[in-house]
Amino acid sequence: MNPRWLFRMSRWAQNPPSAGRVKFVFAIIGICLLIVAAEHFIGLPEWMAVDPKSGRYRP
Repeated sequence: MNPRWLFRMSRWAQNPPSAGRVKFVFAIIGICLLIVAAEHFIGLPEWMAVDPKSGRYRP
């Protein structure tokens, strides 16, 4: 393990993040999971589909 990570973990143990920051991070993770679930169950919209123009792509 890198010593830098040990110092970072010790700082987090001494000064943990605020409750507001923790809620913010969980909200971002929740939004990302909602987007992934919507793409999985509903699918991507037509305007987000990849349409390769180069000759390198061969399915």
